[in-house]
Amino acid sequence: MTMPGNLFVFLLLVFAFTACDDEDDTPTPQPTEMATFTVTIENVMEPKTYLASGTTAFLMPGESQEISFHAGRGHYLSLATMFVQSNDLFYAFDEMGLRLYDDGNAATGDVTRFIDLWDAGTEVNEMPGSGPNQAPRQSGPDTGDEENGTVELIDDVNDGFSYPADEAVIRLTLAHDGGTEFTLTIENVSGNASLSTPLAPGVWAVHGEGGQLFTSGEASSEGLEDIAEDGDNTITSEALADDTGYVSPLAPGAWAIHKADIMPLFEENTSDRGEGLEELAEDGDPSVLMGTLADNSEVSESGVFNTPVGASGPGPLLPGNSYTFTFEAEEGDYLSFATMLVHTNDLFYGPDENGLDLFENGTAIEGDLTGSIQLWDAGTEVNEYPGAGNNQPARGGGNSGAAENGTVREVDDAFTYPAVADAIRVTISTEN
Repeated sequence: MTMPGNLFVFLLLVFAFTACDDEDDTPTPQPTEMATFTVTIENVMEPKTYLASGTTAFLMPGESQEISFHAGRGHYLSLATMFVQSNDLFYAFDEMGLRLYDDGNAATGDVTRFIDLWDAGTEVNEMPGSGPNQAPRQSGPDTGDEENGTVELIDDVNDGFSYPADEAVIRLTLAHDGGTEFTLTIENVSGNASLSTPLAPGVWAVHGEGGQLFTSGEASSEGLEDIAEDGDNTITSEALADDTGYVSPLAPGAWAIHKADIMPLFEENTSDRGEGLEELAEDGDPSVLMGTLADNSEVSESGVFNTPVGASGPGPLLPGNSYTFTFEAEEGDYLSFATMLVHTNDLFYGPDENGLDLFENGTAIEGDLTGSIQLWDAGTEVNEYPGAGNNQPARGGGNSGAAENGTVREVDDAFTYPAVADAIRVTISTEN
């Protein structure tokens, strides 16, 4: 059938109008949304003075006690235990404590020669072994005449009394496992001494410089007074426990902006690529990784964070301080970063291999991102006891430990580390 001419023209016009209308309805592409992000990395660990601490037992003549602990170069051992047949005397190392390594060699064997008998200076001395205000003859704790003195070596006190030689009363020996573990044996050997005496409950602690239990020439603390007068270690042991634990700086780190599935820093369960993560995770040095990221065509922006807020120059991130860095990113961008947990061999904090998606449903993310952060093991160096390993940077190590030849993974060794949220806080804010 032949279509009438006017109908054909009409249909052509309808088709043309429809086609034109469809073209007009096509959405005009919008510019990709951009945002300026500021990331803040905070060290939220609680400062601690002591790596390890504990109590010593009540030891009668012939009895002994073993105490095990971990320590590295730069650590000292302090202890205090009462010479019971006295008013306020106690055995202790030098006020700085016993240095546990000398030129990198662990102190071992009989270390009794480093122990001394000290006078707490809190109660007037009586004839040792017979004073009415000495245990067990005293009617109660803290019953002697107050001395209002200072802590001094008994040899410097000149109180007119004679005391048995230190080595005739107490013997201290140290064993070392070749790694980081020490075992201290305390023996009461006073059975044949000129004055036999129990050793009362006391305390011990492992610390760096500045963690001593007392200072010669200064007044005794209340806790030390209790130990030296009454063998009561309650106050000091509780104070030590509250001030003991693992704490570490965070090291300068590196960051990168990239698209999904690029994995610019590492790939989980795969060996380190040799592109700088090892140097960052073992030594806290992000420079090699930074160079790699800068040359990576799939990384749109990168940088380092190395200067704590308020500091005049680069340095480690101590508890209570923070790093920040700022960058621009668009929807589809991800953020990867890494910062070393310093008192380890090769551990670092960061998001997973894919990084953090910076936009959610077209909106730039903000807030606390700590829940997306893990503690990773670079798998490049064998792990040692946290805070005590001699191949960790703070003790002169760093890239000096035994090669692990492992893979990058979430840390899964036999040691204990703080929960991520107790160590680091990562937050992000934006400006459009």
